[in-house]
Amino acid sequence: MGFFDALHLARLQFGFTVSFHIIFPAITIGLASFLAVLEGLWLWKKDPVYKDLYFFWSKIFAVNFAMGVVSGLVMAYQFGTNWSYFSTFAGSVTGPLLSYEVLTAFFLEAGFLGVQLFGWGRVSPRLHYFATLMVALGTLISATWILASNSWMQTPQGYDVVNGKVVPVDWFKIIFNPSFFYRLPHMVLAAYLSTALFVGATAAWHLLKGTANVAVKRMLSMAMWMLLCAIPVQVLVGDAHGLNTLEHQPAKLAAIEAHWQNQPGEAVPLVLFALPDNDGETNHFALEIPHLGSLILTHSFNGQIPALKDFPKADRPNVAVVFWTFRVMVALGLLMLALAVWGLWLRWRGRLYQNRLFLRVALWMGPSGLAALLAGWMTTEIGRQPWVVYGLMRTKDAVSNHAAAAMAGTLITIIVVYLLVFGTGIYYLLRLAAKGPQPAASTENSHPNHSPARPLSAVDESLYDEEKH
Repeated sequence: MGFFDALHLARLQFGFTVSFHIIFPAITIGLASFLAVLEGLWLWKKDPVYKDLYFFWSKIFAVNFAMGVVSGLVMAYQFGTNWSYFSTFAGSVTGPLLSYEVLTAFFLEAGFLGVQLFGWGRVSPRLHYFATLMVALGTLISATWILASNSWMQTPQGYDVVNGKVVPVDWFKIIFNPSFFYRLPHMVLAAYLSTALFVGATAAWHLLKGTANVAVKRMLSMAMWMLLCAIPVQVLVGDAHGLNTLEHQPAKLAAIEAHWQNQPGEAVPLVLFALPDNDGETNHFALEIPHLGSLILTHSFNGQIPALKDFPKADRPNVAVVFWTFRVMVALGLLMLALAVWGLWLRWRGRLYQNRLFLRVALWMGPSGLAALLAGWMTTEIGRQPWVVYGLMRTKDAVSNHAAAAMAGTLITIIVVYLLVFGTGIYYLLRLAAKGPQPAASTENSHPNHSPARPLSAVDESLYDEEKH
């Protein structure tokens, strides 16, 4: 098989749609909780700044939520069109899990989203806050079901295989499979960090432009506190996730470390830099720290982990890709930690809102959370290869019998449509962010006769507002 056969084109198509889709739910999860915090603080402290921020970020949340729903629809169809053998084999597990997500989480989100977006001034403040909390809870429940399905594909249990198909035996084991409790907090924390960086970058942009009002400063302050609190927790969760991967997916862990071979009594080094050679089964230009791999992964000075050569070539992932995507994720995480500590030091010196170099770095770090999330997702999914359901079904056996030309045609169509539709949506999101929070007097009941009919109507901002003024 070549790189442009139907299998690889199907993988490329699914990877492209998932990569585009995953950024919207991540920001939705983070913003939904951020809005709940803002409204809760406004109800508690009666400080109008929190209300200004709530109105500002609820518009961005509405647009982001809509794009997340639309971008996810294509993936559902791809399971049936491009991965029909996978659906036939494992659909009795993945199908119900995705249905539970729609029945519990999406209905909860969609039901209360209307009250959240259109109910301000029409329902009591406490009922409105309850709706905001339910939307935030819905995003977390949605993440729970999606991660349960994906984690089962990584570490399957609670099933039988009857007549070539997976049959659920124990739903408790299926949902709470061995990697679920590590993947869920890792993903939710990644979503919170991505949102904090987006909020911080927005505040930094306004401060650099000279808009140093209280609302903008509070955005930056809250974002930096969130980074400072969440990153250490993410490090601990990530470490536990790595140990879980070593136990249940040792070939993936060996690829992450680019660890090819054990020698009797020889410790595992930590490979900082290398050019892994899949065909030659070695690393070129390796920069290693002796014994550190053993200390991190086995908590002993000379402990060993399974090496890549312990597995048949056909059962190994692409080492170079997994090795580098993991290091991109870790490097970005270290930069986030450095930004948070730098912000704390500037806060202590009373210079958090004035240091222009810090503000420029915070602005450029805005997309880094999503970049780290995508790199981590690639490590997880490419590291699972060649399995689509780990140890049960290979990816090459899951793809539909389509011609490569048909797969290439749909891939090009999806790329063009996504870039046009979601490119415009992202541009609109950035324009909304550039407007900044407005004083409460100009947002409260600003459209008393306006009865929006759909979520995007709640935004009520034209792409051409600036030109009009």
